[in-house]
Amino acid sequence: MEFRNLGRSGLRISEIAYGNWLTHGSQVEREQALACVREALDVGITTFDTADVYANTKAESVLGEALKGQRREGLEIFTKVYFPTGPGEKNDHGLSRKHIMESINGSLSRLGTDYVDLYQAHRYDHDTPLEETMEAFADVVRQGKALYIGVSEWTADQLRRGHALARELRIPFVSNQPQYNMLWRVIESEVVPASEELGIGQVVWSPIAQGVLTGKYKPGAAPPPGSRATDEKGGANMIEHLLNDKVLESVQQLQPVADDLGLTMAQLAVAWVLQNPNVSAAIVGASRPEQVRDNVRASGVRLDSDVLARIDKAVESVIQNDASLTRSPRRTRDFS
Repeated sequence: MEFRNLGRSGLRISEIAYGNWLTHGSQVEREQALACVREALDVGITTFDTADVYANTKAESVLGEALKGQRREGLEIFTKVYFPTGPGEKNDHGLSRKHIMESINGSLSRLGTDYVDLYQAHRYDHDTPLEETMEAFADVVRQGKALYIGVSEWTADQLRRGHALARELRIPFVSNQPQYNMLWRVIESEVVPASEELGIGQVVWSPIAQGVLTGKYKPGAAPPPGSRATDEKGGANMIEHLLNDKVLESVQQLQPVADDLGLTMAQLAVAWVLQNPNVSAAIVGASRPEQVRDNVRASGVRLDSDVLARIDKAVESVIQNDASLTRSPRRTRDFS
């Protein structure tokens, strides 16, 4: 495992992080989830990402159980706040001071820790003044409940405004968590340049495009049994927009590239993400321990310019790079 600084901060994190969106407390049974975390630790992953909304707080509890007994100083634990939790009543969502202060306490209790290394705004809240949000985050940091502050899926303008307030409040705003992979490149034109300017690193989710870039979904064929596309608890809804023949045919053209490098398709996808110098870590999930071990082999892989050009040519017709697609719901209850 190789390690990178989180943005321009001094915090070192594993360049491959383990995340439990759509798995712990939902798609994957408890014992299998615990086995995946143990495998992550065994292969050198020290960075773990979750959120209070995942499985309506259950994912945090499972991760806390899985990490119990580990040396806390040797881990980097990330979580998030924004989306509805609990019964989803009027103050159970968003980035108000009330929701942030109550949510951090709940997350710490479920994770079984006194602090998180990174506390992230899961989306931008159009219903709450940014000043209120950043002041609440500042208090979370000053109370020792979080060491660093980050966000997820913020636009370049939102990053600049949030970072300016963080500088005034003297708190470390160091990361953004966007979707990023060979097919989804919407951060490249605006978010990445702004982040490089501000010292913000990307901790990217869906580097394998929720399994599509493994090549297991074939054009014209039914999804494999047990795959995310067959998960009726939420996974299928998240992946259906990618399961069309044009995308799947393009992805199949990546197989010779992976073969020439001695990599699996999944390893190639994760390695591609890590070629971007503004990426601090790629988050991988897993439903089986062997998937964790397979993905980690992408750490340290270097892809030369010829390989990158071959990848671009294979998927050029299905790349999405429209910067306007980086956005947050206009209302915090709209999280589809």
